[in-house]
Amino acid sequence: MSEGTGRHSAEPSDARGADPATVAAEGFERPDGVAAAFAPRQPQPRQSPPQPVPSPEERVVFGRPSGGGEFAPLPGERIPPRPIDAPAVPQVMAEAYRASRTAVQGFDPPPGARIWPAGAAPESPWWNPDARVDPWRDPSSPYWLGRGAIFAGGTPAQLDPAEDVEFDEDRAFESPAEEEPDTRSGKRPRLGLSVLSMVLLVALVAGALGGGVGYWLTNRGNHLLHRSDVSLAKTGKPANRPPGSVADIAKRVGPAVVSIAVTTSTEYGVGSGVVIDKSGYVLTNNHVVAAAAGGKGTIVVTFADEATARAQIVGLDATSDLAVLKVPTDQLTVASLGDSSSLVVGDPVIALGSPLGLQGTVTLGIVSALDRAVHVDENDVYLDAIQTDAAINPGNSGGALVDASGAVVGINSALAVGSTNASGQQSPASGIGFAIPINYARGIAQQLIRSGKAVHASLGAQGRSVTANDGLDQGAYLSQIIPGQAAAKAGLQPGDVIVVADGKPVPSYDQLVVIVQAHKPGDSMSLTYFRGSAKRTTTLTLGAA
Repeated sequence: MSEGTGRHSAEPSDARGADPATVAAEGFERPDGVAAAFAPRQPQPRQSPPQPVPSPEERVVFGRPSGGGEFAPLPGERIPPRPIDAPAVPQVMAEAYRASRTAVQGFDPPPGARIWPAGAAPESPWWNPDARVDPWRDPSSPYWLGRGAIFAGGTPAQLDPAEDVEFDEDRAFESPAEEEPDTRSGKRPRLGLSVLSMVLLVALVAGALGGGVGYWLTNRGNHLLHRSDVSLAKTGKPANRPPGSVADIAKRVGPAVVSIAVTTSTEYGVGSGVVIDKSGYVLTNNHVVAAAAGGKGTIVVTFADEATARAQIVGLDATSDLAVLKVPTDQLTVASLGDSSSLVVGDPVIALGSPLGLQGTVTLGIVSALDRAVHVDENDVYLDAIQTDAAINPGNSGGALVDASGAVVGINSALAVGSTNASGQQSPASGIGFAIPINYARGIAQQLIRSGKAVHASLGAQGRSVTANDGLDQGAYLSQIIPGQAAAKAGLQPGDVIVVADGKPVPSYDQLVVIVQAHKPGDSMSLTYFRGSAKRTTTLTLGAA
């Protein structure tokens, strides 16, 4: 074998018979010159981090006072124990709370325990010396329904635990014989069958007697409650109903107000109407009867005397929300049509109609406002309305609003809408209703009776209400001008804002529409408007629509 380097190349034959420990020591000993590098290090003592040295001021504040004071001992410091002077237990407490003679290590065994000190008898009857054969303790023992368990040898207190008592299963659970009542020991006799029968008999007799007495008292009481010779006194004078009272007006005008029922294939509705001519013409709202137009439904008019008649549509006008019907009879009470221009705010008014289908309903109120521009979104109608706080509800539409003289001054048409619920239904606002002035309604009714249709003045423009300068500036913004119509001929352009019409302020587009509707086709009307920041005026001739 060729030579190698180091001691690891020794021939194997040289190592035969050598001590393995010697061979290992020679084979793995440190090379010369590097032994010091592999010498084990001597353990160095660990140095704790330097502890801060308290300043003299800190010693004065946080140091222990001389003499120890009331501070806890320092670590490692031992304090000699102090003797505890316990007062002697009073004799009464010692006798009351000392352990009994049967106590084991100061405690009495729990009630029913099987382990008792020697010489002490258990208090529980379940742990008698014969408990091993006790059927109540033997799961395999036969059982049956019977009376309570009776120990053959007497009560558990009479048994001697030291005595070997043989358990007699035949006698252990037998029913004891009836015993004579022992009056000396205070025992009460048992209730037998005869006593129970007596109790039941007494109860039946008492019930029958009580029922009879109750029946007699009831009949006697009825005789006391009812008398056949009673006559209640009548006093007082008849109510004073002078001419012009609400009762007088309702009596005179009521027969001229009718109920109108409209039936189609898809809906049924009830409204009101006013008889305006002895020929059988009835004025009402367009939205009350429009569903039956063109033969799509039937219209039945019910009068104050409950008489009914089929009605036909004479004419409809959606712009004014007015319509005229005709009934085939001339035996009618005709309403007196008054002058709505003579009304002032605060005048008393009475509303008559069939709200919610309740025919002949009369409500009282006052004129709350005049010339109120109202846009009824449901019917897209603009009204120059009389506002009143007389109750107006669905079904009042088309009925009469009369003044203190009994003359009709308006046609009830709309009610203000209040809040909207989650399902989208709107509730009416309380005390706010609107009526079409009779002066305007009279002209529309005449046109419908004469020709079946009504013609209105037209501006020839569409718009909306606008405000500017934090609400200080308001007007009617013209969004669309119809070519060839009155507004276009007067030079108005989309974007113009009208602020005055016929000398009346125009705070909204609704107000502009009702001012135009108060005119007739061909009337002239002056306008003041803004185009941008420039203020301009013009006069135009209204067209027809």
